[in-house]
Amino acid sequence: MTKDLSIVVPIFNEEQTIPELYDRLQKAAALVSSNYELIFVNDGSKDNSLDALIKISEKDPRVFFINFSRNFGHQIAVTAGLDACLGQAVVIIDGDLQDPPELIPQLYAKYKEGFEVVYARRMERKGESFFKKITAKFFYRTLKNITAIDIPLDTGDFRLIDKKVVDNLKKMQEQNKFLRGQIAWLGFRQTAVFYDRDKRKYGKTGYPLSKMLRFAMDGITGFSDKPLLWVSRLGFVISFLSFIVILYAVYSHFILDRTITGWTSLIISSMFIGGVQLISVGVIGEYISRINRNVLKRPLYIVEKTNIKDALDS
Repeated sequence: MTKDLSIVVPIFNEEQTIPELYDRLQKAAALVSSNYELIFVNDGSKDNSLDALIKISEKDPRVFFINFSRNFGHQIAVTAGLDACLGQAVVIIDGDLQDPPELIPQLYAKYKEGFEVVYARRMERKGESFFKKITAKFFYRTLKNITAIDIPLDTGDFRLIDKKVVDNLKKMQEQNKFLRGQIAWLGFRQTAVFYDRDKRKYGKTGYPLSKMLRFAMDGITGFSDKPLLWVSRLGFVISFLSFIVILYAVYSHFILDRTITGWTSLIISSMFIGGVQLISVGVIGEYISRINRNVLKRPLYIVEKTNIKDALDS
């Protein structure tokens, strides 16, 4: 049965947060419509998050859970929720309560004005280190400058999207998901609601530096081919500089009668060119890796347990 509103929440080790999260979500959703559903996707949590979700779902028929067979990643967890939802409007929100559920009625009000995508834009990021803030700011601005699509600055996955956006996202089956980029690529009428992001209340982030770097690489390689262009241009520049050095060496030997020698300069130039080659191969390898993962056509995720009829296994 179609719902007015679906709320998709990826969960990873949020046992302490779930009771408050559920309470605030259902209160916010009730301000929009009584015909709503909450879909929690447990992404291989190591704590008792699944048990907490099952208990809530047994008491509230509007609560559904999807439990993965292992950790498949945040973007895949959101994708599973989108695959399962029945809402005309769908809200994506993280389960750590840094994004306030109380903002959902404002997102829905903008949606009712005719916008198919209403994203929440951060004004302030409380509780985050200076390093994380500056690297996030650098990444989003770099991504905006090297891609042809308009990816909104200072926005995460917290947003409301129309069912037609969800339907089109389901057609985009690439393995390396970068949903905020995919939604921007789709177009439609988009607008923003501004808010201050709260600090994390319980536990620690499920996105350490290594995952953030992987996420950034997915965003860049998924929506821009400029790194490949830079590699090509860098190759031409180094070749040109090498040609100039060769001409100078020949001129110095035959005209100036002074042969260029120097073990240090030889080693430095060799190491520099070798480093450039390794970086270039690495960039090309990232793109090849994306192609390989998509060619294999493995399922995006495996559902181990769910209370949704016709268990998903996409």
